[in-house]
Amino acid sequence: VTKALLSLSSRSPRPCCPCPTWDFQFSVASDDNSEFWLSSDDSPSNSRLAAFVGKLGTEWTAPGEFTKFSSQVSKPLRLMSSRRYYFELLHKQDDRGSDHVEVGWRVFLPSLKFEVIDSSYISLYTDESSLKMNHVEHIPQTLASHSGSHLWEAQQDEHGADMLKADPRDTFFLTPAIEASRVENVLVPCAYSPTYVVKDFPIARYQGLQFVYLSFVSETTASQQQEGKGQEEEEDEEEEVSDYSYEAGELQQGWLEDSINWQRTFSVSSVDFELLRSDWNDLRCNVSGNLQLAESEQSSGWRRFQGFLFPGRIYTLLRIINVEKRRDTARGNRYLLELELAERGQRTVRLSEYVYVLLHQGKQDDSAEANPDRLALGATEPQPSAWSILYGKSVLCRPLRLSWRQDVMVHFVVPVKNQARWVQQFISDMAGLYGATGDANFNVILVDFDSEDMDVEKALRDARLPRFQYLRRTGNFERSAGLQAGVDTVEDEHSIVFLCDLHIHFPANILDSIRKHCVEGKLAYAPIVMRLSCGSSPREPNGYWEVNGFGLFGIYKSDFDRVGGMNTEEFRDRWGGEDWELLDRVLQSGLEVERLRLRNFYHYYHSKRGMWNTRSKKPSKE
Repeated sequence: VTKALLSLSSRSPRPCCPCPTWDFQFSVASDDNSEFWLSSDDSPSNSRLAAFVGKLGTEWTAPGEFTKFSSQVSKPLRLMSSRRYYFELLHKQDDRGSDHVEVGWRVFLPSLKFEVIDSSYISLYTDESSLKMNHVEHIPQTLASHSGSHLWEAQQDEHGADMLKADPRDTFFLTPAIEASRVENVLVPCAYSPTYVVKDFPIARYQGLQFVYLSFVSETTASQQQEGKGQEEEEDEEEEVSDYSYEAGELQQGWLEDSINWQRTFSVSSVDFELLRSDWNDLRCNVSGNLQLAESEQSSGWRRFQGFLFPGRIYTLLRIINVEKRRDTARGNRYLLELELAERGQRTVRLSEYVYVLLHQGKQDDSAEANPDRLALGATEPQPSAWSILYGKSVLCRPLRLSWRQDVMVHFVVPVKNQARWVQQFISDMAGLYGATGDANFNVILVDFDSEDMDVEKALRDARLPRFQYLRRTGNFERSAGLQAGVDTVEDEHSIVFLCDLHIHFPANILDSIRKHCVEGKLAYAPIVMRLSCGSSPREPNGYWEVNGFGLFGIYKSDFDRVGGMNTEEFRDRWGGEDWELLDRVLQSGLEVERLRLRNFYHYYHSKRGMWNTRSKKPSKE
């Protein structure tokens, strides 16, 4: 986006005459789309769209081709030589083509050609020579670069991504939580020890990727759900016949049929291939959404849970918001159950708890392996007779030490160096998160490697954040060292640290999502981010899921310290691979790593120019 001022002079492309005003036409040429906005004076608020090349990203022109589309040429506009006129030029380009944009003008006479506007007619709207790169308050916020642009409108109206549609999970965290005492002792406690945990198992370098499994998510929460799926019509019973059958007659012998046998019929049931996907973390599949939990399973699961959870009809179900299932066919399935409930038919509350369906419970099995928490059960331990009754059946129980804390502090740790505009965007997004949620239980920790393009500490002080910490380091950028230094500033080991990247767009429920999937001593969280393609934005989310990356990682500080923190020795002079190495040690320590595709969680496309792994060259002595 270019924002500047245009002025006329004696060299302007107009006939030699003493007239102080004249009618001009403007035209814009570009590859791909562009818009030229012009104000009636020097005020940005009076800008109006004068000419444009396309809306959909498929239109383009050659350099200087000013008359290919009728939309390129403006109507005659009267300008005065004594005035300056604010203009704004927007250009949108994909990763193909010649990448150019020009604005031409001419006096409104049929015989004249468009001439590219020379820089001598243009002056800066604001002198930015003394400003740091993150100073953006002086930049006019106009319709051109916001909702009034054809380019923005095209993104909003025509994109059909599911993540842009309203969804109750996006705001469910705002619903008041049910009182903990209401659900604390309604289920029998049971040891939670899944068979897929690889504690003390020898894992080769980067082999931990093979021990990460995906959870199944209720269909309404799958990020790539099919259009019009919670509306499928019930199939007739007759359509459930598989294979085929001969109703009359037989095929003639031989290799070929002489004629079509219309009596040969067959019918098949519809197949949902999403339900056939494995929970193995396929690193080659970066376009599919979360694994879908069968609708029949989530509804039957609620019918089974409600008798245990809410005797006496104190609570009634309003909606099943979300169900997440981690499968363990050998020992039992773990569920995160999120329900919207009516308390005594009045107040709406939120239930968001882990439950466990324990399989093959042994009769009065008192072994340490089957019940490692036996001594910690105390008065809540079920009597042997209770286990005898449940012998041979699956047990719905409360998994011990698998409760998440709804108000735990979350520390976002981000190392930065000379990325002023992105740093300012990140700080603004964090301030926006605070404003949207009112949640003060998070902290922003920026580790600054001697940035020269902005005052990072001042930007943090000026932002409306609940709390922040600024740590300055010298030398070249080192991601592992920066993350470790940031985590070291956290004093409370019972809080969560979220190792983060700079170029991230966060959904409003990010804090809730991190807290739900981090349990001290049990769970760490590595949400899958969508990498936006060049030219895409959160309003036009074209891209792919980053299934290989584990750099966005939530874990309790105590667990982070226990596994040894970041590998600052091996990854001192480079970054890339440090996330996989950390994952190996996290899994070896006995933690599970929850892996989900998170709605509206994006990694912005950005230029690699001047990135942090480029070491600054020392000036020559000449």
